[in-house]
Amino acid sequence: MRCLVFDPVLLKTFLAVADTRSFTGAGVELGLSQPTVSQHVRKLEDAAGRILISRDTRDVRLTDNGEAMAGFARSILAAHAVATGYFSGSAMSGRLRFGAGDDLAITQLPRILRHFRQLYPQINLELTVSQTGPLVRRLHAGQLDLIFIKERPDESPDGVRVTRDTMVWVGHESTVIEPDQPVPVVAYQAPSFSRQVGIDALESAGRTWRITCNSREVSGLLAAVRAGLGVAVFPQTLIPDHLVAVTNKFGLPVLGQVDFTLLRNPSAPADSTDALISAILGRGLARGE
Repeated sequence: MRCLVFDPVLLKTFLAVADTRSFTGAGVELGLSQPTVSQHVRKLEDAAGRILISRDTRDVRLTDNGEAMAGFARSILAAHAVATGYFSGSAMSGRLRFGAGDDLAITQLPRILRHFRQLYPQINLELTVSQTGPLVRRLHAGQLDLIFIKERPDESPDGVRVTRDTMVWVGHESTVIEPDQPVPVVAYQAPSFSRQVGIDALESAGRTWRITCNSREVSGLLAAVRAGLGVAVFPQTLIPDHLVAVTNKFGLPVLGQVDFTLLRNPSAPADSTDALISAILGRGLARGE
């Protein structure tokens, strides 16, 4: 069984190609010639024994193995930076202002942030939990360095997609919706991504609806749905405890997909922001604590 060792230099070049979707763009970003970028990618593919990038005259895209390598590469480079900082005495420090959607906080995000603080104890991590709209506005106002939000697929070309999911209607197993009655909807107060997705789908399907509960926070939303006041919209992998998917049960309209995306402030501290992005990408986000 061969031992695989991935050179951080090659990984950094590969990520630049993955982010820019261009060998030339990656070269400009790293100060390398295009042939050197190609050589680095080829060496990494040789080391992995897999094709990582599919390219033709018009398009550069990651293969499935390339997508996997991108996640591993960010984790490896983050760990490399931690080790370098530890042994060189130049550990990262300062303030990092991070915002996250409150329903995303019911994933393993708390565990990831706790692990991040253990790795970088000198970084003062400030967490803001809110809805997508307010978080985006605060990012653009320079009040946040990095945000983790839900949005329509490929809505932010400059964002880093963590994962893609499917939106579904959820409710308590005892909830009843009569076919000839308006759909009772429990939603975040407007403006809200999930609220708008649900309402748009109902109206496109010609279904009448009524808001039975407005909530600013996920706790209020869950309390109303668990009480049987109506149905709500959630990503499929984030269906909360004691609730079930009811899209098919009640013949509700399909809601489509959603991206979990990281957006960064260009003026944010690069090293600490990159480290947090790597931590989120590298450790995965499934339902958890």
